[in-house]
Amino acid sequence: MGLLRKFDVREVDKLRRPERLQRENPEIIWEQMALDAPAVFVDIGAGIGFAAVPFARKMPSGKIYACDLAQEMLDILRTEAETAGVGNIHLIKMEEVNIPLPDDIADGVLMQNLHHELHHPVASLAECRRIMKDGAKIAIIDWKKEPMEVGPPQELRLSAADIEGHLKQAGFAWVTHNDVLPLHHFIIAVK
Repeated sequence: MGLLRKFDVREVDKLRRPERLQRENPEIIWEQMALDAPAVFVDIGAGIGFAAVPFARKMPSGKIYACDLAQEMLDILRTEAETAGVGNIHLIKMEEVNIPLPDDIADGVLMQNLHHELHHPVASLAECRRIMKDGAKIAIIDWKKEPMEVGPPQELRLSAADIEGHLKQAGFAWVTHNDVLPLHHFIIAVK
């Protein structure tokens, strides 16, 4: 199963721009998730490792599973991790509703700038829920449905209420909204 709008790997430099760090700072994401000594973290749609690499530094004895649909992105991420000197990132080629990981292993899951691309958002979130431990958290970070000069076209974006509805349909509870990112929804839910 594919995506509505798969990221074009030829535009990978967009993922490295300094202004991205200002609007989607991984330190803020990590802090807001408030994970208690996670052993396993899964980054869905990890891309070039924008979050996976800094999270790996925070979990030197833990595992980060960086999952992506595109092998090209995983190849770039491998180089990024090697350059950063982190060895606890495990690359996983996935499909939209098939994450090849065991049930109940993740303490935290991140889906950043991906939700608007999903063909089957509820099934995709249910698959995330399957790999999560009871009490684990998932963070959905995606573009606000507002006019702006960056990001995907506004017609592809979803409202926070739509994302929350998808999470609840997939069986998540304790859905909260964090208003800490200027251009993105930041929604956390618990299994």
